[in-house]
Amino acid sequence: MGDEETVSARVLTVPNLISLLRLLLVPVFAWLIATHRDGWAVAVLAFSGATDWLDGVLARRLGQVSRLGQLLDPAADRLFIVVTLIGLALRGVVPWWLLAVLLAREVVLGVMLLVLRRHGWGPPPVHLAGKAGTFMLLYAFPLLLLAEWDSWVGALARVFGWAFALWGVGLYWFAGGLYLAQARRLLREPA
Repeated sequence: MGDEETVSARVLTVPNLISLLRLLLVPVFAWLIATHRDGWAVAVLAFSGATDWLDGVLARRLGQVSRLGQLLDPAADRLFIVVTLIGLALRGVVPWWLLAVLLAREVVLGVMLLVLRRHGWGPPPVHLAGKAGTFMLLYAFPLLLLAEWDSWVGALARVFGWAFALWGVGLYWFAGGLYLAQARRLLREPA
């Protein structure tokens, strides 16, 4: 219950501004991918991954954990993941099955959130497995983009990119299972 007591209704916080910046970078990244400006796209993805970590750390250290931040941060993560996957799949960098596997998880959890809300519950707390999966995916994508380079850098990026991607998918779904189990427990209690 301690975490719930420290969540504020504040809107204007440093972590929220960072998450908003990440959301604003999603269309910029989409344009960079679509126009094959891969160097800049990698830089934006790396920046997004670093600021994803930073906004969480700052929220806790500055005592600025907020309800808005709890919505903005995962929204930015999911949008970056979906836009990146679509862009990379359209360019043939990643197979379409990877997009389907990750979107299926988002659909399942989206339905879960709707059911929870209907019964008076908010989203369940984020698990470390979910954060780790997101981290791995956000670092896999720039590496897979770098894998397009015809050099030793590309070859090395391909190996590490796919390692991050596959572990990320596994952790992403593992966390999804944890969220579903958590939702099941919540639905057995009165809201």
